[in-house]
Amino acid sequence: MKNIGLIIVLSLISTLTFAQTAEQKGLQIITEVDKRDIGFGDTKATLKMRLINRKGDESLRSLKITTLEVSGEGDKSLTVFSSPRDIKGTAFLSYTHALVADEQWLYLPALKRVKRISSRNKSGPFLGSEFAFEDLSSFEVAKFDYKYLKDEVIDGINSFVIELTPKYEHSGYTKEIVWIDQQRYIVIKVDYFDRKETLLKTQMFNKYQQYLNQYWRAGEQIMSNHQNGKSTVLVWENYQFGLGLTDRDFDKNTLKRAR
Repeated sequence: MKNIGLIIVLSLISTLTFAQTAEQKGLQIITEVDKRDIGFGDTKATLKMRLINRKGDESLRSLKITTLEVSGEGDKSLTVFSSPRDIKGTAFLSYTHALVADEQWLYLPALKRVKRISSRNKSGPFLGSEFAFEDLSSFEVAKFDYKYLKDEVIDGINSFVIELTPKYEHSGYTKEIVWIDQQRYIVIKVDYFDRKETLLKTQMFNKYQQYLNQYWRAGEQIMSNHQNGKSTVLVWENYQFGLGLTDRDFDKNTLKRAR
């Protein structure tokens, strides 16, 4: 009986140790991902957004995104649509925060007013796309808890598989499963699970290029919704760095004058 009791105790200790080690390894991997992308300063890029419905019909949008890296806090970004005509001039401003709710505003030119996105509504679709408002925030390590799951080869790339659990109480996701390239420490794939813990969406990151001999950026992102059959494709072009942007380029007044 004593031997059986000892075996049970050792098994419990082994299980707890593995769980702790998995969490520590997950955090270590994500911290390395974050560390390799620090110091870019600011960026600007143009994008093509393709909305694809369940039948395969497509509509195209054009936009540009500028981003300002904020040391010790989340990044700031400004998204402005240039076409089609019905959404031209629509602008989206986002201040990402690590430990508190992100601040986000949307300017609708037809109404000529700035609308603040509620902290409880970040899971809503971004202008009819399969991206949610919370998908457009910059990544911050403190936003999630982490757990290393396994190693796996995906599209010929040796990857870490990490489980991310959002700390934000109003997130539309219960968890995200992320595949990370073991060599470059860049994200290859993300599975998003809804509040019923059912697979909702998958995002693929393709056609990576390296800039300034350090920073990897995907040339294509594909967000596929498994529940409604729709998808959104983002094609990134004309990346620029070191533009000398400041906080003044990302205040709320820029929304109305952004073009």
